[in-house]
Amino acid sequence: MIKINSDSVLKKLLKFYLITFLFPLTYCAAQYRPSLYFREEWKEIPAATPVTQLHVVSKDLILGLYGPGCDSIRKSHHDTPADDPYYIWSGLCRGNWAVTLKNSNSYVDLSSYGKIMWRSKQSGLHCLHPVLKLADGTWLVGSQSDCLSKDWRITEFNIADITWYSLDIKSVIELRPVNNPDLSKVDEIGFTDLMTGGGSDACSRLDWIEVYGKPVKR
Repeated sequence: MIKINSDSVLKKLLKFYLITFLFPLTYCAAQYRPSLYFREEWKEIPAATPVTQLHVVSKDLILGLYGPGCDSIRKSHHDTPADDPYYIWSGLCRGNWAVTLKNSNSYVDLSSYGKIMWRSKQSGLHCLHPVLKLADGTWLVGSQSDCLSKDWRITEFNIADITWYSLDIKSVIELRPVNNPDLSKVDEIGFTDLMTGGGSDACSRLDWIEVYGKPVKR
């Protein structure tokens, strides 16, 4: 007669249950924050005014320039210092401006733990705000911003913490607050300081931008 160790069988069954059912659930629960949707850091090619699609690294991203100052948005770079990045610069803009990026393959859902991060440096009273264009054509500009800094710094925006304002994209001027906008289908993501440029002493600079959200098929 074959003797069966009931304790051993029980342990094996418990191990099977944990591996098959419990561990996958724990893993999925840990993934509720969305992953990186896109990152753009601009091509390391000579500076140009205005910046064009040629300067966009990602083949899936489409560049958008808006506002009366859009023809003077520069992709800048200097030989010194040695670690000077290739960046967007607003110092020459004679009117308000906005820069956006659009994924040609999908919208993005920013409604649940969505996030925007960027590396930037502002001068004077300029403050860089996030900009969204929704799938229905609505334009929004965020209340939170990234202001004066003597050196490059990384700023993170939690989308859920931001109060949004309607944005007149032709003039790039903020209007009235928008309560609880539906951010489940965002078409374009970008940035603006809602100001004209004033040279190196009054401007905004953006090295790179990252967006975290869930892709939504177009």
